[in-house]
Amino acid sequence: MYALLVAAILAIAPAASPSPAAMPGFVVHIKDFKYAPTPLKIHVGDTVRFINDDDEPHTVTATDKSFDSEALDTSGAWTHTFTKAGTYSYFCELHPYMKATVIVTGDDAGGPRRSVGAGAWSATHPATWGAL
Repeated sequence: MYALLVAAILAIAPAASPSPAAMPGFVVHIKDFKYAPTPLKIHVGDTVRFINDDDEPHTVTATDKSFDSEALDTSGAWTHTFTKAGTYSYFCELHPYMKATVIVTGDDAGGPRRSVGAGAWSATHPATWGAL
């Protein structure tokens, strides 16, 4: 009987949420045909989540083609981990006038490292609530 009770509890228990280290620490919102924030300043190894809050599809495409989200529909999201220091310019292939920048510094540069950075949480977008 005890084993059955434990099995029943485990069956209805919520799945474990991802560890904070596995969650993106930074979020860029795409709204009103703009990326925000820009420029976004992060460190090598940080992951950025791009969320399309617009009614139109958009892409997140590096000018040098080093990364590309392909088209993100409304509420669509895409993540990218930046593994090298540098300045990354990106744009929307569907709307080329939409441009933004991510500045990636080495682990020692750019001031103190924060576990959750600017733009990491949005009160209006549930997809970012896990970053709390």
